[in-house]
Amino acid sequence: RKFERPRHGSLGFLPRKRCSHHRGHIRKFPRDDASKPCHLTAFMGYKAGMTHIARDVEKPGSKQHKKESVEAVTIIEAPAMIVVGLVGYVKTPRGLRSLTTVWAKHVSDEFRRRLYKNWYKSKNKKAFTKYTKEESDRAKNIDKELAKIKKHCQVVRVIAHTQVSKVKISQKKAHVMEIQINGGSIADKVDFGQKLFEQPVSAKSVFAQNEMIDVIGVTKGHGFKGVVSRWHVTKLPRKTHKGLRKVACIGSRHPARLGGAGARAGQKGYFHRTELHKKIYRTRDAAKKLASS
Repeated sequence: RKFERPRHGSLGFLPRKRCSHHRGHIRKFPRDDASKPCHLTAFMGYKAGMTHIARDVEKPGSKQHKKESVEAVTIIEAPAMIVVGLVGYVKTPRGLRSLTTVWAKHVSDEFRRRLYKNWYKSKNKKAFTKYTKEESDRAKNIDKELAKIKKHCQVVRVIAHTQVSKVKISQKKAHVMEIQINGGSIADKVDFGQKLFEQPVSAKSVFAQNEMIDVIGVTKGHGFKGVVSRWHVTKLPRKTHKGLRKVACIGSRHPARLGGAGARAGQKGYFHRTELHKKIYRTRDAAKKLASS
């Protein structure tokens, strides 16, 4: 009989715990190339559902070559995002440090709701009210801050929020994210970001059809699960005393403590994950727009 086998479950995803935020966080943006024109490198969308497609496989050497294959695809609803700010980062020995932030002249209530824990109960919704009033002084300050970013910063990112009112979910609070600007010089990046202030940015302007992208999100949650469901360990024989969906030996007698690599019951799903090399099969306008045109 066999005496060795691969272990059950990857240790690369430890600790298997619930994600603290439902929105996917970008841990690393694509590498910058100054020879290319300025462009945004990320976008946010909402999963609308799934369907399937049939395609001809072009893969010489594979049994599937020149045959038709049916694949699952995800439909993502991505209304245009609104740019409301610009951040400059300085590279330090301990990573990036934000130098300064410049905000747009007007920001929507969708975005301002994100700054309050309870928008409905807050008595004076004063976020950004002073900022929009002090116009003449602010114009001077904005130019000064943008000049500072151009002089000192190595990384420039825009702050953009989704238009959550255009999606059928029971939420009025917009999701906010930083999107890195790649390509061109630092001055070009700052000018490019400033021109986008209060402007809608569509998904088509960031990603093209047939492009390969990485998708970041949080997986479906399944709650507290046992070892067979969570780690896919082998079930014990039918006649096992006190249950069979278990790990028979969880460790040696000494050292008298558990190792971290053993399969144990706990949280399954609702994990932050990045899926690599996903193809955009089609980008198109919303169904309502298509029907009216």
